[in-house]
Amino acid sequence: MSKDGVDLRKRRFLTATTAVVGGAGMAAVAIPFVTYMTPSAKARAAGAPVTVDISKLEPGKMMTIEWRKKPVWIVRRTDENLADLKALQDKLADPESVEPQQPVYIEGSERSLKPEYMIMVGLCTHLGCSPTFKPQMGAADMGADWKGGFFCPCHGSKFDLSGRVYAGVPAPTNLIVPPHAYLDNETVTIGIDPEGVAS
Repeated sequence: MSKDGVDLRKRRFLTATTAVVGGAGMAAVAIPFVTYMTPSAKARAAGAPVTVDISKLEPGKMMTIEWRKKPVWIVRRTDENLADLKALQDKLADPESVEPQQPVYIEGSERSLKPEYMIMVGLCTHLGCSPTFKPQMGAADMGADWKGGFFCPCHGSKFDLSGRVYAGVPAPTNLIVPPHAYLDNETVTIGIDPEGVAS
């Protein structure tokens, strides 16, 4: 008891009790906010890297996987397809991929880490339609000089088997190449770079 008649032990007890109850209340209020700001498992999975087995993909064929809610195409090109890429240079709007539609480690007319495989987001760079895979050379509906590629039925844009856009079509840029890395000769992961860093 102090000189003023105040019970100091009781005051300390009440102060400590108030601090504990206040802290518990703050925690109870903060938990829902922290939980709300943490991405859900579904949201994390939507942006997570995707690993794909490409061992059964035959030359001249394409497979589609989903990454970040977008279709990603993996095309296994033939030797003839690769030779034809250089013959198309004068028909393309951006044959050297000057516009940054691919990671910095992707370059050249092949636009790939492994020439045999082309990996690209399957959405037209005009208005986001999904082009149709047209691998047949000289397809009657594409013209005698068609070397295989993609045709967007929405507005007529055309892309070669490297996803490079033809000149004079509505699409302004080449198809996007997502970050990717090969784990071995039969497995590729979309969403990481070759150093294993997720994008």
